[in-house]
Amino acid sequence: MSSTSRAMEAAKQKTDAAVAAVKEKSARATSELKNAAPDTSSTDLLHRPLMRTALPFINGGLAGMTATTVIQPVDMIKVRLQLAGEGVKTGPRPTPLSITREIIAGGKVLDLYTGLSAGLLRQAVYTTARLGFFDTFMNRLQSRAQAEPQGRGIGFRERAAAGLAAGGLAAMIGNPADLALIRMQSDGLKPAAQQAKYRSVVDALVRIARVEGVGALWAGAAPTVARAMALNFGQLAFFSEAKQQLKKHTAWSSRTQTLTASAVAGFFASFFSLPFDFVKTRLQKQQPGPDGKLPYRGMADCFRKVAAQEGLMRFYRGFGTYYVRIAPHA
Repeated sequence: MSSTSRAMEAAKQKTDAAVAAVKEKSARATSELKNAAPDTSSTDLLHRPLMRTALPFINGGLAGMTATTVIQPVDMIKVRLQLAGEGVKTGPRPTPLSITREIIAGGKVLDLYTGLSAGLLRQAVYTTARLGFFDTFMNRLQSRAQAEPQGRGIGFRERAAAGLAAGGLAAMIGNPADLALIRMQSDGLKPAAQQAKYRSVVDALVRIARVEGVGALWAGAAPTVARAMALNFGQLAFFSEAKQQLKKHTAWSSRTQTLTASAVAGFFASFFSLPFDFVKTRLQKQQPGPDGKLPYRGMADCFRKVAAQEGLMRFYRGFGTYYVRIAPHA
């Protein structure tokens, strides 16, 4: 073999050895990367069936609690407006501004956040269940509609039914927290000697149950359920309908469509639910008088007495404030 052939053979052997070494290192690196990469199939909780089912409830609760933190002062003013001039047709005509001044003058700005712990608990329970149930019902309706031969979609009637059912069920579950919220917010209207001065929602719930009985935690449950059903009918059903119509007839961005649909839904939710919210507030605030009797025997009695003593328009007092309160939730 000539020297040139030997040199070429030696170069070929070196090249083959180098290629083999590179392949070996590449295989080793690939193996190490595979071993180091997490097993997303077992660690990605968001894709597990249980978590996917729970997400609508979790998202709903967090959204409601965030909105409550923002609008708690508005809710406080709304409750004080509803309780002003009780039983008197020509009584005081407070405004949101006058109520705000009165609360601040009697203490401090943070008094506007009285009952925040109860409001957060209410949203954690009520809104979590409400939006979770609504999403669950809508998914089932969608699956049923798609399974039909004609493959029709979900209409306004189905959305309304889902909203009513979700609101009613959630309201029953969240009534104790709702009651504690009203008691805490109305406590400042009593003479100083009669104020309960609840320290937190837990303190309010325990003391109410101890003094008035566990059943008292569901006082005003009927108008609470009626309010929730009316609220959901206006809020969820009209939001879905408005969003569908905006998609069909406008070229607006998704965010603009969502905000506009929310404004529309907030208006109808306020219109349908405010009378029931008014009665709910009156019933949950009331406590036995010196004679041991309650001012109102129930929802129908409250509607009748307020209409006779204060006028029908009293049920819509503070509509603007109530709308501002509802809109962020929508």
